[in-house]
Amino acid sequence: MLDHLERDRHNSVATRNNRLAAIHSLFGYLALQHPEHGGSIQRVLAIPAKRTEHNLVTYLTETEVDALLAACDQTTWTGRRDHAMFALTIQTGLRISELAALTRQDVTLTAGANVHTVGKGRKERRTPLFPSTTAILKAWLRWPGAPDDPLFPTSTGRRLSRDAIEHRVARHLAHAGASCPSISARHVTMHTLRHTAAMRLLIAGNDITVIALWLGHEQIATTNIYMHADMTHKQEAIDHTKPLATKPGRSDPPTRSLPSSRPSDYADPYAGLSLPSKGFLVEVGITKRSA
Repeated sequence: MLDHLERDRHNSVATRNNRLAAIHSLFGYLALQHPEHGGSIQRVLAIPAKRTEHNLVTYLTETEVDALLAACDQTTWTGRRDHAMFALTIQTGLRISELAALTRQDVTLTAGANVHTVGKGRKERRTPLFPSTTAILKAWLRWPGAPDDPLFPTSTGRRLSRDAIEHRVARHLAHAGASCPSISARHVTMHTLRHTAAMRLLIAGNDITVIALWLGHEQIATTNIYMHADMTHKQEAIDHTKPLATKPGRSDPPTRSLPSSRPSDYADPYAGLSLPSKGFLVEVGITKRSA
């Protein structure tokens, strides 16, 4: 089954490992419920995960963020919805599942403006909102609606699916690439906007524990990936480090060899002898090879 994922479905190694983790979780439960099949279960649990490359996280710069938000046509209803949805995600770093599940009553736009979400493991959290984000959401919610209506509905009033949200991102990215070519070279998804929110917090000087709390990470190790993507801290570290007291070596370009007036060491050793002398040497057994 795992070979089928990679060979036929062309899934990545990371996807294959995710499927294997789900299988391990199931068979770990079966080991407790059906110990009589312990041998078969143990063979499944012994299947190792493949090693994968851990790439740096992709995030948008301030210029790319502005280009994406500007690509939303706010003269249309869908454009205003997408603009508010992207602005909220970039500021709060919500997961796409959390974003799709938001209702109108989850947003507080009065004093202490915040958004209420239920993340992984049914963990609730409230994320404060910037005044600019609050103003965008107020403009979006000026039309009346029920408290339990989706915050970002479809044209028929239903919840946006994950695929629909990703489709809206891809559509606006195509328009943003005209004014910001660098954004076209990136593979941007809604999770990239979550990474962007984390990197904005990190670059602003916030502690990694605050960022983990902001994103709803249970373990700090999950948030450490952003430390590797930010060159600011590494540059500050090298600025406070004493440079090596060594000088670069000198490397002269190779000169082209010129013809010499001296006879070569590999010249014919018999060139100065007369023909009879050469014949004499051959008779006594001295040849060029033996010489």
